Amino acid sequence: MADRKTEGRPRALFPRWLLRSGVTVGSIAVTMLGLLFVTFMIGRVMPVDPVLAIVGDRASAEVYQQVYERLGLDRPLIVQFAIYLGDVVRGDFGMSILTARPVAEDIARVFPATLELATLGTVIGVAFGVPLGVVAAVRRGSWIDQIARVVALVGYSMPIFWLGLMGLLIFYGILGWVGGPGRVSIFYADMVPPVTGMILVDSALDGNWTVFRDALSHIVLPAALLGYYSLAYISRMTRSFMLEQLSAEYVTTARVKGMSEWAVIWGHAFRNIRVQLITVVALSYAGLLEGSVLTEIIFSWPGIGSYITTALLSADMNAVLGGTVVVGLVFVLLNVASDLLYKFLDPRAK
Repeated sequence: MADRKTEGRPRALFPRWLLRSGVTVGSIAVTMLGLLFVTFMIGRVMPVDPVLAIVGDRASAEVYQQVYERLGLDRPLIVQFAIYLGDVVRGDFGMSILTARPVAEDIARVFPATLELATLGTVIGVAFGVPLGVVAAVRRGSWIDQIARVVALVGYSMPIFWLGLMGLLIFYGILGWVGGPGRVSIFYADMVPPVTGMILVDSALDGNWTVFRDALSHIVLPAALLGYYSLAYISRMTRSFMLEQLSAEYVTTARVKGMSEWAVIWGHAFRNIRVQLITVVALSYAGLLEGSVLTEIIFSWPGIGSYITTALLSADMNAVLGGTVVVGLVFVLLNVASDLLYKFLDPRAK
């Protein structure tokens, strides 16, 4: 029977999974190529002279011209971009003017700090935001719903730098409940051998629980701040998704059949919004990875956000472009990961 059905159909040259993988890889490559081109062109049209950042404003015209040609700035823009693209493919983002080290090494040093902070902030946002959104939807119009909406509104409207300063003033300056700016206290610096670059993980692997507790006291406030920002977004979207599902006919049918409220809410309604929540959490996570600049500056957190900001103020365009490309790559990879989770949680998406 199967042979008769497929007898007249042409056999595919490539398996479907291979074609889908090729399309995914191709879309990632095109996206990254566009990101590289845009960031490169922005770096070239910005009113910042990378030559002056190197030689200084008192250098002679001859020295300026030599550095100008050595950087390849005398060549056409398309040639400069082709050279830059080839270097990036090899993992070479150039040398940082500020640190006099390869930008790739600088990014490998500072990115784990942002990853650790954003991950903990996302965990806090999901752990509190999803239940809050579900309860607010179930108790629509109640005082719980009103509190949830106010919490989300405050998280959206309050400037994050103001919340950070107030948090430092109250919980560090007045109450002394948390550690101050930085990742660890100065007398614990460099006491743990770097393995992953994330101080909590490295101190736990080393068994140095004194450093672990000190690092935890420093990260808890900025992570809670980012977690609150994430919570506001996640709780609001969760509430919206749940309201849509709770008004569906299958929920009414389940209740009429005598199914428990817990099974209706978590076994049916919440189960159907998991795929949508994946997008929300992925976007929130990516937003914390690329948008925690103010938090890192306020808390003196040596992450990629503060690194890019310092590089921009110092006209270190290699560092700015390298950091931007890495953040963009992480954003793309998170979107790809969310697509893969779609297919795992919802077979209809395959």
